[in-house]
Amino acid sequence: MLLIALALAPGIAIMLYFYSKDRYDREPLKNILISFFLGVLSTLPAIILQLTLSKQLDAYFASKSLIYYFIYTFGIIGLSEEGSKLFMLRIYAYRKKAFNEPLDGIVYSVMVSMGFATLENIGYVMEGGLSTAFLRMFLSVPAHASFAVLMGYHVGLAKFDPDNAGTHFIKGLLLAAFFHGSFDFFLFLQQSPEVTKFVSGGLLLLGALISYWIAIRISLKSIKLHHNLSRLNFENSNNTSSS
Repeated sequence: MLLIALALAPGIAIMLYFYSKDRYDREPLKNILISFFLGVLSTLPAIILQLTLSKQLDAYFASKSLIYYFIYTFGIIGLSEEGSKLFMLRIYAYRKKAFNEPLDGIVYSVMVSMGFATLENIGYVMEGGLSTAFLRMFLSVPAHASFAVLMGYHVGLAKFDPDNAGTHFIKGLLLAAFFHGSFDFFLFLQQSPEVTKFVSGGLLLLGALISYWIAIRISLKSIKLHHNLSRLNFENSNNTSSS
């Protein structure tokens, strides 16, 4: 029970944080919960894509070199996982009437992502134990949230800029996939004997942490920008109704 609780805790905490940030026009709880469970469901297409494409990658490369891991982390993991989350976001929350401000793109994106990350986290924690639970609590699950913010920021722009919606969707997907891929890239390189001959595991971990830090910084800025828009919209609507 303790491991399950620790696996669930970071995702729930992050969801509550973002739900509280949406203070001016809060989303219906039903939409939030459905988005979360769609995130859980999004693990299925991601797994299918990863298994299918990984077999082809393994058949092409004789060894797991730097190029192998570059393609695997950016092209397979990053795009399949973030693409699956974006698909679930697009088919449900994006269509809802309650999605009525740019910040909602971030809120719903995070909810979908936490569904994905929570299910993934349960698997890793049950296998790896307490040390894995605490490590992922402060790294992997918040990393998923930061990727979601980067994508959700652009989804929020797409909703209110329909003429350029396709461009915003592509930007959001590529940005999330890039930081997801870069975070995993440095971690997976620790498994490559060809790379660790020349670069220590500590330096590779540092690379992952730097990528994580940059994603967090951009995410915080994105949240602030959309939060300010929500506040201005709220104040303007109140001024209009009172005049």
